[in-house]
Amino acid sequence: MIEPTLEEIAASSAATAAPTPRKAPHTSWRRVLSDSFRYFDPRREVRHPVMFVVWVFFVFLAVLTAFPRAFPDVAATYSAGYYFALTVILFLTLWFGHLAEAIAEARGRAQAESLRQIRSGMRARQLLPDQTTHWVPSDALHIGDLVVIEASEVVPLDGDVVHGAALIDESMMTGESAPAIRESGGDRTSVLGGTRIVQGTVTVRISASVGHSFLDRLIGLVENAGREPTPNELALGVLLASLTAVLLVVIVTFADLAGPSGVVTISVATILALFVALMPTTIGALLPAIGISGINRVAKANVIAKSGTAIEAAGDLDVLILDKTGTITVGNRLAVQFIPAPGVDPSELASAALLSSSLDD
Repeated sequence: MIEPTLEEIAASSAATAAPTPRKAPHTSWRRVLSDSFRYFDPRREVRHPVMFVVWVFFVFLAVLTAFPRAFPDVAATYSAGYYFALTVILFLTLWFGHLAEAIAEARGRAQAESLRQIRSGMRARQLLPDQTTHWVPSDALHIGDLVVIEASEVVPLDGDVVHGAALIDESMMTGESAPAIRESGGDRTSVLGGTRIVQGTVTVRISASVGHSFLDRLIGLVENAGREPTPNELALGVLLASLTAVLLVVIVTFADLAGPSGVVTISVATILALFVALMPTTIGALLPAIGISGINRVAKANVIAKSGTAIEAAGDLDVLILDKTGTITVGNRLAVQFIPAPGVDPSELASAALLSSSLDD
């Protein structure tokens, strides 16, 4: 087989270098609903003081509604329909907050799953010592194995080109829109698992085992992105907890509304409902979801954020320094005009431009 030269590969790159499409992330709504109910666990609720208070009131009101005879002091103001309606409202207040958080986390899992689909069911053409090839699952490859990869095929694992040259679409891994030339015998031999061969045929020696490739590390970053509260979230959480404590003191004073006989003239359910209405429950319920959604939002732009703190810090940036421009440009740079220096023939300029660009990526 005659291998293409670098010039032949570069000459046809404009027509064949289409970016690899990524499947849209799929959100499992069944798991979202399951998680939204699982988050009622008090061990999880206690992490968010404001919503934990709502959870305590919900449990208390639910018990009061189900077993009113166990609380004779509220018998004078008890109304089954009224208490049941308030219990449902408190339940929905908690559940919608849990649902928002579950959706945000599910989208993060979907981003990781879309990356994992790149390698799902992938097979590779392994080169045997007798120079024959046979197809094997990519998970069966080991460090040092040789694989032959042709045009339109995906590199199974990280490795180094030992024979041939090819044009490789690395946009999904590096953000570089322009395909990169990878060849044997130079300083451009490294290839990444999950990238696609646009043109050419190469023999690659595997240099990373399954679970330790660049793609695996990328998936790990997406899945393990920090969910710890950011400094702003912590400060806001303290403020919300303080407001809740102040409101609790105010509501406790309603005990003075007891009549001469000691019977409360205003229902307990009404007091709890008033307290929940005054509490900043909306902000408290959505804080976790907002933090997770920030990480997922930048992931849609192919930016991996390891924590919400990094996203908040990025919002304060005025100047961004990059080590290369390929990650922010489309890679389709074209000269629109050639202006020769005084005394230089235009044909000589054209020849020099051709020679200087013959090996461009």
